[in-house]
This record gives sequence, C-alpha cells and structure tokens, in this order.
Amino acid sequence: MGEPMDINGPSTNRAPETELTETENELYDRQIRLWGLESQKRLGAAKVLISGLSGVGAEIAKNIILAGVSAVKLNDHRIVTEEDFCAQFLTPRSAVGKNRAEASVERARALNPMVKISVDKEPLVGKKAEFFAEFDVVVIIGALDSELLRINEICREKGIKFFSGDVWGTFGYCFADLQDHSYFEDVVKHKVVSEPNEKTKTEVVTTTIQKELKFPSYASISQFDVNTPTFQKKLKRTGPAFILLRILQMFRDKHNRDPSYLSRQEDIKELMCLAQELISAPFVPSDMLEYVFSQISPSAAVVGGVLAQEIIKVVTKKEAPHRNVFLFDPETCCGFVETVGVH
Repeated sequence: MGEPMDINGPSTNRAPETELTETENELYDRQIRLWGLESQKRLGAAKVLISGLSGVGAEIAKNIILAGVSAVKLNDHRIVTEEDFCAQFLTPRSAVGKNRAEASVERARALNPMVKISVDKEPLVGKKAEFFAEFDVVVIIGALDSELLRINEICREKGIKFFSGDVWGTFGYCFADLQDHSYFEDVVKHKVVSEPNEKTKTEVVTTTIQKELKFPSYASISQFDVNTPTFQKKLKRTGPAFILLRILQMFRDKHNRDPSYLSRQEDIKELMCLAQELISAPFVPSDMLEYVFSQISPSAAVVGGVLAQEIIKVVTKKEAPHRNVFLFDPETCCGFVETVGVH
C-alpha cells in the first residue's frame, strides 16, 4: 500500500510549483509551520473553480483563499436574494438583485490579495469540457443531478479533482471524487541505537510513505440503491442523513428549486411522497423535514469548512482524504463520513 517517497511532486498533473516570494513566506508562515513548505507551494500552484456562491460556497471560498491557492474562479448565474443573508457573508446588503458571484468578489479579494480571483456569471449548463480543463479542483454547489453527473464525467476524463456539496436548512453533505489519488503520511517508528551490552536506547525515526486510494464517480451516490438489505442495516446505525440528501436532491431535480418557506406545507408533503418513492421503509421522520428550508449559517460553516479542508488536504497531498461522503446530520448536529458506492 505504501512505500518511502520523495514528496516534492506537483499538486496535480498540470500545476507546476514555484518558489514562494518573501511576502508569501511571511504571509503563510503559520501554515508553513503547520503543513510544510512543499505543501504550501502545492497550494500556491492550484487553480480552483467554485460554482454556487451560497453560504456553503462562500465558506469554501473564504477558507481556500486564506490558505493561499493560486487562483479561484467564482461562478454563479443566480442573483442575490434576502434569503442569502441567512448564511452568505461575502455579499453586502446593497447587492440584492445583483449577480451573486459578482457581488461576492470584492470581499473575497480583500481576504487575500495574493490570490487571483475572477468571476463567471454564465450558467454551468452551457459550459463545455474546455472550460473545466484549466482547473485543478472543481467544486459544484446547488446544481441539478444531471449537471453534477455531466461535470463529474468531464472531471474524470480530464483528471480533475471533483467535489460537490450543499446545505438544506440544518442538513448538509459534501462528496469527493478524486479518482486515483495519492497522498503522503508520516510513519513514526522507534529505532534502537544503543550498542550491544549497553542499556537500550532508542530514537524516533519518521518515514514519509505514499498511499493511494481509488474513488468512485458521482453516479455512485446518485444511482445508489438504498433498498438493499446491507444498506438498510447500515441506516439503522447511521440514521437517515443519506436518505434525506437523496430526497432533497430529487426535489430540486423535479422542481428546479429547493424547498421554500413560501410553500412550506406543500413542499413537506412533496418530500414525504419522494421519500416513499425512494425507499421502502419509513426511515425519514416527518418532523425532520421541518428543518430543511434555506441555509442555516452554522451548518453552512461546518459543511463548507469540511469541504474546504478536504480541498487543502487533496492539493497538499497531506493526510488521508474523506472517502467519499461527509454528512452533517440535523437530528444529532454531528458529522460523519460514509463510504458509498465503493466496491
């Protein structure tokens, strides 16, 4: 599984590393102490697309911009609404009615002037493979299932790391398809250094090893059969969070919107109908559906923070990434990682 490796490799197939400037060394001093110079250089070479500037998207953007990636493109065709202010902190109040990506860019740039930040206001639907090819990491928030499947396939063809995520009310998730991903871990061993007939002396020896993981595509969760006996047994242990994710995505795909306070009771009834279509056993309590409206700021902070941390781990190649779904459960307010669709 692992062997000693030289860790001075690029973060992706395309992003060449460059030496940090004196200003960058000073700005990122704390991070360099935390995860090392080579990891910071990998970050400084990474280009990231974030599509969907909801509260989750804003949290992801904030964290990776502060971490010091090379460039971030903010993509969103939606306009700013009053509901955005439940969790979206990059857009000012005066931006209501304006494009959400464009309204977010000023505060995003103020976070870290060293990061190149650009805006794209066009819908993802019209984006061809060439658009995504310039990025090392693609993050899609708030999209229809058909678009997530299409873009994920493009990313797999191009060798681009793919993430998706969302928050509905207090519930949220993030998904990662890293295809074939290699990362490095430090293994600490104690080596005997004393001479024969002497009192035993040891010293700590740290060896860096490379490990590899294979990830399934987004279709693994989109088309996963939740009615298998094995998965239903797992549900009794983990709770209904994954089922809730699927139901909410089904609602979005059917109505091209998320559940709304304006049609609260009708939408809850529709969600219950979708739950009955999806799964044979009643795993989703009806009262849980009361808490899937808008985006609640603490949940957006948790899910966006976790997803951003996973991006940093993947780009720096430090530590094992989540494989492959992180779920934030609104019933327990706890997060956990599920491996879905991995054989």
